[in-house]
Amino acid sequence: MSAPHERRAAVTGIGVVAPNGTSTETFWKATREGLNVLDRVTREGCGHLPLKVAGEVRAFEPSAAVEERYLVQTDRFTHFGMAAADLALEDARLGQADIAEAPFSAGVVTAAGSGGGEFGQRELQKLWGKGSRFVGPWQSIAWFYAASTGQISIRRGLKGPCSVVAADEAGGLDALAHAARAVHRGTDVIVAGSTEAPLAPYSMVCQLGYPELSRVEDPERAYRPFTDQACGFVPAEGGAMLVVEEAAAARERGVPVRAFVAGHASTFTGASCWERSRQGLAEAIRGALADARCAPEEVDVVFADALGVPEADRAEALAIADALGARGRRVPVTAPKTGTGRGYCAAPVLDAAAAVLAMEHDLIPPTPNVFDVCHDLDLVTHRARAAQVRTALVLSRGLMGSNSALVLRHGAAGAS
Repeated sequence: MSAPHERRAAVTGIGVVAPNGTSTETFWKATREGLNVLDRVTREGCGHLPLKVAGEVRAFEPSAAVEERYLVQTDRFTHFGMAAADLALEDARLGQADIAEAPFSAGVVTAAGSGGGEFGQRELQKLWGKGSRFVGPWQSIAWFYAASTGQISIRRGLKGPCSVVAADEAGGLDALAHAARAVHRGTDVIVAGSTEAPLAPYSMVCQLGYPELSRVEDPERAYRPFTDQACGFVPAEGGAMLVVEEAAAARERGVPVRAFVAGHASTFTGASCWERSRQGLAEAIRGALADARCAPEEVDVVFADALGVPEADRAEALAIADALGARGRRVPVTAPKTGTGRGYCAAPVLDAAAAVLAMEHDLIPPTPNVFDVCHDLDLVTHRARAAQVRTALVLSRGLMGSNSALVLRHGAAGAS
């Protein structure tokens, strides 16, 4: 084993269950083509609600991905998590036999914002309609935001460090950083990421208090950040899980390093204080670059938070300029989530997955539905842009005030 100070956190596997694809391949194809899959909400019981547009995962059958004994005790957000974890481990060529050789050096970290609302609603309806004898025992845990970490670790035999990040939407990036720190401290493998399922009636009603939520009914106009028509964000379900592994160990297994988790920082500026988020996000960017030992001019692309609220969009554009200096006005910026929705904690993890794929293909995906940019940004629109991508900066902010930045380096990068 390499010395602790030489250990590097590498991404070796990606698993995606998203509105625009239920595999990494289909997700990347739709992302690079800039497909918009936002549409009218079709979930039962939601038709009368003022939220009309969302990013639904429609090509996913839980029973085909998860065993029945797990399905009955878990919510849809955990079904997504287990399926994405399976895909990520398969991509990293880590089977059950590999994990069984050192189960205490493999762990899980997830982030979740909405938890298991659909499961909870179903059980509460039984309680109100039939009585307590009809409520199952799994109600006590299936709704819990830590459920995905627990079920993934149990199902895959991951007995090492396991945790859940409760840090607002930006917790998706914090989970990846937490995984990287675990690898630096001696853990060999961490399955990390986030999946969300916020589109059940109960969950959607809880979101209606967010003033940042878009009420526009046209899927092509409901989520248009960085434009004069910005009217809020559109929620989404699904997400991604990544395998973060010690780089030398991965190479010893003959598995390619897809990217390095090179740097991270986070700040807090208060709920819906979007003007204040300029300073907080800029500070997070500076901290992540310092952690990665990365100069601003080395950043090849920024995956933006892209909230879709005018004040927040302006603050983000200014934060990028503040932190990157002259480079901030020239660096390509993209927000593929405008075609799939902003899936709370899962959104920045999907951005991280897209950033890894962008580095592999030297292609920056576009920002769907956004054309008339009104901020001083080099926003990639219309179509993907060919460019050498060796360093990606991923940004995220939460409605409750968290700000995070993550630096990813190309898998061929030298020591950071």
